[in-house]
Amino acid sequence: MSNKKVIIIGSGIAGLAAAIRLRNQSFDVEVYETNTYPGGKLTEVHTDGYRFDCGPSLFTMPQFVTELFTNAKKKATDYFEYAKKELVCNYFYEDGTRFSAFADTKKFANEAEKVFDVEETEILGYFNNSKLKYDLTSSLFLEKSLHKLTTYLSFDTIKAIVRINSLGINTSLHNLNSSSFKDPKLVQFFDRFATYNGSSPYLTPGIMSMIPHLEQHYGTFFPKGGMHSITKSLYQLALDLGVVFHFESKVDQIVVKKKSATGIIVDNKYLEADIVISNMDVVPTYRKLLPDQKSPEKTLKQPRSSSALIFYWGIKKEFPELDLHNIFFSKNYKEEFQDIFKKKQVSNDPTVYINITSKNESNDAPKGCENWFVMINVPGNEGQDWDKIIKQSRKNILDKLSEILHSNIEGLIQTEQILDPRSIEHNTQSYQGSLYGSSSNNKYAAFLRHPNFSKNIKNLYFCGGSVHPGGGIPLCLLSGKIVSELIQKDFKS
Repeated sequence: MSNKKVIIIGSGIAGLAAAIRLRNQSFDVEVYETNTYPGGKLTEVHTDGYRFDCGPSLFTMPQFVTELFTNAKKKATDYFEYAKKELVCNYFYEDGTRFSAFADTKKFANEAEKVFDVEETEILGYFNNSKLKYDLTSSLFLEKSLHKLTTYLSFDTIKAIVRINSLGINTSLHNLNSSSFKDPKLVQFFDRFATYNGSSPYLTPGIMSMIPHLEQHYGTFFPKGGMHSITKSLYQLALDLGVVFHFESKVDQIVVKKKSATGIIVDNKYLEADIVISNMDVVPTYRKLLPDQKSPEKTLKQPRSSSALIFYWGIKKEFPELDLHNIFFSKNYKEEFQDIFKKKQVSNDPTVYINITSKNESNDAPKGCENWFVMINVPGNEGQDWDKIIKQSRKNILDKLSEILHSNIEGLIQTEQILDPRSIEHNTQSYQGSLYGSSSNNKYAAFLRHPNFSKNIKNLYFCGGSVHPGGGIPLCLLSGKIVSELIQKDFKS
């Protein structure tokens, strides 16, 4: 008897993870990708002797990557290597304050006591509460489908319900942080973690204070060869397992017959499959690939997460004080955040924070130079005058960096490329260029995300940052895992 055939639309991180897991389960897997390369947002650019990582710049929970190799009975280090960072980030404030965020929780708390108006015990208590929230909810909200009854018939769910008042779901992250700390810089520091899923600290619930736990408990890491090596390693693993990839192959339609997905149409050709998985953003999946099918309008019309405006700069100078992931806060942080996330507009100074990845490996920058990944959070693409926004934002960023680093940064730029919500939307099919699908700006957001399967169309599944459990490398990898487990259960016979 021949193996069941799976077609995956899109080769983002979630699609790669699903392909690997399903191939391990003896499914025949083929992946169709519009671009000439795998990885979705997690790719790279080479220009003028510089190499830039184009996608996520923070790597946490590497176990979700390495377990893919373990499950395939492969040695992870043959494909992928990474190192844990002792220092997570350096933070620079315009009044001259600088804070080094150590990976070690005790060192972090000790340093925070020196820099901010806070006791070491207060920081440790905050991290303990972050851990509690994560431990109570991770198995429910992250590791299983929220849309299956069996998920709720567990001891973990009962524990979460009993402790529900400690989860902070009835207050905002900002209010929780304001009640935890009196130093506005420290409140600002922990508010920033809302941007890890593209949300606003003034709207997203306090349960999101679990996010710092991921950095402090599991640590942050940097892959050898840059973030793009994650994509390259998973792609190579998939190839070695026998997954078949078709690049420059734009899927035009998911074929549905008698309420069951039976295949896809590519270049006017019908390609049959037993199972279809969309790793494409859920909005264009329905709008473009399933135009004749009933769509879940309430889900599709959920507000989108923030997008990003990114400048890739080749800098002809080395700045020893800069480590990976440096954050520069602006003066009017709260007002700007409200402009961006509540009014859906960009103020005269749209900077929420600036993330600079300064990496000088032999393949990343010429000798004596650095490659900079400079990012600010911006709204999704809703027809704004992006050329005007980019021009003003670029000036504001350069003024800020030049002031803080006491150097004319613009005069040091040798090469520049720009990624904005329009190009993110075009390159990755992410609706409005959002980075994390729908936003998490209300306490029901997790339940309003699209499930990893279709409730109306049999044999149709979904993975990626626009569906459960959300965006970012760890959650996308978990999305691929959830899909593979659902399919394994549905096709176990």
